[in-house]
Amino acid sequence: MTKIQKLIYTGRTHTTGGRAGTARSDDGQLDVKLSTPGTSVPGTNPEQLFGAGWSSCFAAAIGLAAKEQKVALPGGVSVDAEIDLGTNSDGYLLAARLNVSLPGLDREVAQQLVATAHLTCPYSKATRGNIDVQITLV
Repeated sequence: MTKIQKLIYTGRTHTTGGRAGTARSDDGQLDVKLSTPGTSVPGTNPEQLFGAGWSSCFAAAIGLAAKEQKVALPGGVSVDAEIDLGTNSDGYLLAARLNVSLPGLDREVAQQLVATAHLTCPYSKATRGNIDVQITLV
């Protein structure tokens, strides 16, 4: 297991009620109702929150890769995350798809940025080898 050498930030949240509860960050910036996926109950769910966190981190990692490779990023860079919750014989598990849009960039350059981002994004590192992940340049 890789250990942190220099701590940059710690996010703290308090959750009650599981999938049908609430989650709030210690600074109050996050305060959400939670709901079970597929229900009509108002609220978000852990899969949506995970997708939002990963896609935003991945987009930032693309920006860092572009800066390192001296590539000017076009406007409209986006990452759409699809997080699946499913089961197999071992119980519940996740799978993920990230669909990355880098409009106007040469496809080979864009692929290199995406590959570099997948190597450096902390969410990608955390999931690598643990869940099925597909990353597609759209």
